[in-house]
Amino acid sequence: MQEKKHKLDLDVQYADTRLEKEITEDMLQRWVEATLLGPAELAIRFVDAAEGQALNRQYRGKDYATNVLTFAYNEGEELGDEDPTQADIILCTDVLLREAEEQKKTVEEHAAHLVVHGVLHAQGYDHEHDEEADEMEQFERDIMEMLGYPDPYAD
Repeated sequence: MQEKKHKLDLDVQYADTRLEKEITEDMLQRWVEATLLGPAELAIRFVDAAEGQALNRQYRGKDYATNVLTFAYNEGEELGDEDPTQADIILCTDVLLREAEEQKKTVEEHAAHLVVHGVLHAQGYDHEHDEEADEMEQFERDIMEMLGYPDPYAD
């Protein structure tokens, strides 16, 4: 995992304020820093189902709210050691809360996993193919363990 802190410019937006006290900026900063492979300029925005659905429909052509959306702005570009990953990560509070309950996880555990997942996407990780999915999921497990959380994929 990460041995040194990478330069991070993190903007946190609570358009949906329901988790503002439970999922703090300090927690988000810690989760992002644990996942970074290099410098980054990221925004994390908490939205309600209506905004999440609108964004998913507009940018992915899928007419439903999803748990996390990552908009990676320099995806596919060859970044130098000092070039930051730039991305917006959208967390849908309604979906996050529902999934945490369904999966019998705490809101904090599930939010941490979704942030880790979104930050990995921002840095070019994907899960479109089985091999990629296995690699990304293992990386998520390792990061979550390092952060002191249980395996997000355990039954």
